[in-house]
Amino acid sequence: MRLNEQSWQSWLVLAAVVPWCAAAALRFSIASWSGPNQAALGISLALALLVSLARAATPPGALTGGVITAVLTLGASAWYRSALPALLTLFVLTWCATRFGRVQKQKLGVAEDKRGRNAAQVAANLGVAGLTAAIAPTVGRSYGVLVIAALAEATADTLASELGEVLGGPPFLLTTLYRVEPGTDGAISLAGTMAGMSGAAIVVLVAVPTLGLRLGDAVVAGSAAVGGLFVDSLLGATAERIGWLNNDAVNFLSTLAASLIAAVILAACRGR
Repeated sequence: MRLNEQSWQSWLVLAAVVPWCAAAALRFSIASWSGPNQAALGISLALALLVSLARAATPPGALTGGVITAVLTLGASAWYRSALPALLTLFVLTWCATRFGRVQKQKLGVAEDKRGRNAAQVAANLGVAGLTAAIAPTVGRSYGVLVIAALAEATADTLASELGEVLGGPPFLLTTLYRVEPGTDGAISLAGTMAGMSGAAIVVLVAVPTLGLRLGDAVVAGSAAVGGLFVDSLLGATAERIGWLNNDAVNFLSTLAASLIAAVILAACRGR
């Protein structure tokens, strides 16, 4: 059986994300049961309910998103001084992109399930940001840059896929430059790539005032997100296409790549 036809990789992503994020959320809550933290938990639960009612995710997927949202929000002086605004921007942009041109996507056979994203898909897209927030004390000032790089890459990936399938015409493989059918693993288009880069830029811009990112930090986060987007396409055209990785693993590794690229750039800049 091909590996991408198995679900063990999706379960592995869940196991790598949910327990650690849940433990971090509990730790943050116990450390300070303050007004801001109480508000953060309330917002996280409300957002999970909203996502479920909007059918943007299945109930387990919405709960997974709620746990990650809590980690990204707890400990901040106020919800609007956290990664929550950037996360909300991601949600709005990806929700609209998923529903854009749905009739055409259904004809092409690439439309997303009407029930929304499942728990593994949510963890694959948001898990790296959540895990980074969970270890925030050890990454110091880099926290915001690494988190936003991951969130911006997740936004870019979804917009590039969802809008590129409708607006981009026949896409091509990054590895061969040959034209392929829409929905092919690793396929990209100019329109989709531009849409993805624009979405990443919007998420980064939202984070500038809310997380206090400096101009240089914003450039690093945006550049790393674009780098992660191309890692996603490369993995899709190679490892996913031949069955070594499934889509959840590719998405998780791509957001991880974005954060690692940001970390490398920050380290290089500070070493000068």
